Amino acid sequence: MTRRLVHAITPGDHFSPRTGSAVPTVVDGLSRAAAPGTPAARVLVAHGTYPDRYASATALEYPEVTARRVDRYVDAALPRLGLPRLASRRVLGAATRTQDAWDPSWVLAHNAPALVPLVDTRRHAPVLYCHNQVLRTYSAREAARTLGPAAAVVCVSDHLAAQVADRLPRSLRARVTTVRNGVDVDAFAAPRVPRTDRLRVVYVGRVIADKGVHVLLDAVARLARDDVEVTVVGRPGFAPDAPLTTYETELRARAAASAAPVRFASFVDRDALPGVLAAADVLVVPSVWPEPFGLTALEGMAAGAAVVATAVGGLPEAVGDAAALLPPGDADALAGAIEALADDEASLAAAQEAAARHARRHDWHAARARLDAVLAATTGSTS
Repeated sequence: MTRRLVHAITPGDHFSPRTGSAVPTVVDGLSRAAAPGTPAARVLVAHGTYPDRYASATALEYPEVTARRVDRYVDAALPRLGLPRLASRRVLGAATRTQDAWDPSWVLAHNAPALVPLVDTRRHAPVLYCHNQVLRTYSAREAARTLGPAAAVVCVSDHLAAQVADRLPRSLRARVTTVRNGVDVDAFAAPRVPRTDRLRVVYVGRVIADKGVHVLLDAVARLARDDVEVTVVGRPGFAPDAPLTTYETELRARAAASAAPVRFASFVDRDALPGVLAAADVLVVPSVWPEPFGLTALEGMAAGAAVVATAVGGLPEAVGDAAALLPPGDADALAGAIEALADDEASLAAAQEAAARHARRHDWHAARARLDAVLAATTGSTS
């Protein structure tokens, strides 16, 4: 019998389409893409999170243990003494308290290294699933102690895998592997909104400096064209009613002074995102920090938008050769890429078709097949 997947997401995160958090999106996509006959996935979810959950996996609720203000200082000090991060284990331990009742499973610890040693390896096989560089504060010695039981260390891009491997002792580096994220092609294949006499440029994501929204606004200001309209969709986090940050206020002031039409929309639920992207001629992902993957870029491609992104982190792996890749922070290059698409309908159509083809080749079924192959190649893949 094939082992079941049990996903442990961050305590307090929501396994719900109401959140834009990447980890629940990945868990949902992998769960829906399971091969026929595969045991239904489970996801460990803290009590009190959004009750409207994805139907792709069975939620196992547990009472959340609240982190204390002092916990980060405790966990920073203990590893220097050769001791485990007890505060993290106290918080994460609540999720695994019922593991004796589970059938033998792969326990995928999403962004949670401290959960790995809490898994009973006599019954289950723990896997660290990295969506970010979660070992930045770990020495090689602590990583060896913490991740010794891990059957594999899965990363969402080769770029991230190299960063993670650098924090590991040589004895564990062979366990690091890549499973790139996929996309729900059917969900994002919403009917395209017909072209207008304006090029509709859209940004979707967190509105923070690392994401480079200011670079996009600088680029369209330099173009100074009224036939290029920009919509910024998102907030700093995942709460549409949060007050404006200083960064957002500065962006809006900059947009007001620009000749280009710029509109700020708020955070949208996952269910509304395909409609937003179906109305985009071009999706811009102007990140200035090394994105571990860049899921939004792949979702824009699935919706049939041309994609312009920066060549940083895992973004080149996400888009392949089906997007324009630019140096991060280069507003002139971004302005040039947008202008080329605005002035040439044939180039725009070709870029949109290339993007859609790329997305179809990189759906969640491809990602799940890769994950299954990784798990099957490790010891104890069946029981």
